[in-house]
Amino acid sequence: MLLSTDIWVSALIRRAELGGAFATVARKGDAKAGAVLVKAVDRRENRARLFAEATRGDGERFWMQPTKSDFEPDLDAYAQRAARIDPDIWVIEIEDRDGRHFLTEAVED
Repeated sequence: MLLSTDIWVSALIRRAELGGAFATVARKGDAKAGAVLVKAVDRRENRARLFAEATRGDGERFWMQPTKSDFEPDLDAYAQRAARIDPDIWVIEIEDRDGRHFLTEAVED
């Protein structure tokens, strides 16, 4: 059984805060089953990365970058387009001095 999205998001934010980062919900979606985008921002390097959850053909879940841009306005525009398509989507922003995403699941860069 999977966690509801609101609980999963709370855990991600807590993990980031414990790691010394700042994390916030930029857009709140459906509490039970909303999809999530995670934007990891590295202020020292002035770059950002966006991560979206995906599922492989065998059912394994992982995180991928839906766009390879590291220009923050491009990532924000992607998130806005995604929200128009899926109004239940969540957007979490994490600012970290090392640009960490704090995702514990598999991540493909």
